[in-house]
Amino acid sequence: MGIKEELKKTVDNVKDAFNEAGHKANADAEQTERDLAGDALTPGEQVRSVANQAKEETLAGVDRAKQTIRNNT
Repeated sequence: MGIKEELKKTVDNVKDAFNEAGHKANADAEQTERDLAGDALTPGEQVRSVANQAKEETLAGVDRAKQTIRNNT
Protein backbone atom coordinates (compact mmCIF):
# COMPACT_ATOMS: atom_id res chain seq x y z
CA MET A 1 0.00 0.00 0.00
CA GLY A 2 1.38 3.35 -1.00
CA ILE A 3 1.80 6.42 1.12
CA LYS A 4 -1.27 8.07 -0.42
CA GLU A 5 -3.46 5.12 0.56
CA GLU A 6 -1.96 5.01 4.06
CA LEU A 7 -2.61 8.73 4.52
CA LYS A 8 -6.24 8.34 3.39
CA LYS A 9 -6.66 5.39 5.76
CA THR A 10 -5.29 7.43 8.66
CA VAL A 11 -7.51 10.42 7.87
CA ASP A 12 -10.57 8.19 7.61
CA ASN A 13 -9.70 6.49 10.92
CA VAL A 14 -9.33 9.83 12.69
CA LYS A 15 -12.67 11.00 11.28
CA ASP A 16 -14.41 7.82 12.40
CA ALA A 17 -12.79 7.96 15.85
CA PHE A 18 -13.98 11.55 16.26
CA ASN A 19 -17.51 10.59 15.18
CA GLU A 20 -17.48 7.57 17.49
CA ALA A 21 -16.50 9.73 20.45
CA GLY A 22 -19.29 12.18 19.67
CA HIS A 23 -21.88 9.41 19.47
CA LYS A 24 -20.67 7.93 22.77
CA ALA A 25 -20.88 11.35 24.42
CA ASN A 26 -24.43 11.81 23.15
CA ALA A 27 -25.42 8.37 24.45
CA ASP A 28 -23.89 9.14 27.85
CA ALA A 29 -25.71 12.49 27.93
CA GLU A 30 -29.05 10.75 27.37
CA GLN A 31 -28.37 8.39 30.26
CA THR A 32 -27.28 11.25 32.51
CA GLU A 33 -30.38 13.26 31.61
CA ARG A 34 -32.61 10.34 32.62
CA ASP A 35 -30.63 9.79 35.82
CA LEU A 36 -30.92 13.45 36.83
CA ALA A 37 -34.53 14.02 35.74
CA GLY A 38 -35.84 10.78 37.17
CA ASP A 39 -39.60 10.79 37.48
CA ALA A 40 -39.83 14.33 36.06
CA LEU A 41 -39.64 12.83 32.57
CA THR A 42 -42.90 11.64 31.08
CA PRO A 43 -43.03 8.04 29.87
CA GLY A 44 -42.87 9.34 26.28
CA GLU A 45 -39.77 11.40 27.05
CA GLN A 46 -38.15 8.39 28.70
CA VAL A 47 -38.87 6.19 25.68
CA ARG A 48 -37.48 8.82 23.29
CA SER A 49 -34.37 9.19 25.45
CA VAL A 50 -33.77 5.43 25.58
CA ALA A 51 -34.30 5.17 21.82
CA ASN A 52 -31.94 8.07 21.17
CA GLN A 53 -29.31 6.52 23.44
CA ALA A 54 -29.60 3.20 21.58
CA LYS A 55 -29.31 5.02 18.23
CA GLU A 56 -26.17 6.87 19.35
CA GLU A 57 -24.61 3.66 20.70
CA THR A 58 -25.34 1.93 17.40
CA LEU A 59 -23.81 4.76 15.39
CA ALA A 60 -20.71 4.63 17.62
CA GLY A 61 -20.47 0.90 16.94
CA VAL A 62 -20.74 1.49 13.20
CA ASP A 63 -17.88 3.99 13.32
CA ARG A 64 -15.78 1.52 15.34
CA ALA A 65 -16.58 -1.29 12.89
CA LYS A 66 -15.58 0.85 9.91
CA GLN A 67 -12.18 1.44 11.51
CA THR A 68 -11.74 -2.25 12.32
CA ILE A 69 -12.63 -3.33 8.80
CA ARG A 70 -10.40 -0.66 7.27
CA ASN A 71 -7.45 -1.69 9.45
CA ASN A 72 -7.88 -5.38 8.69
CA THR A 73 -7.92 -5.02 4.90
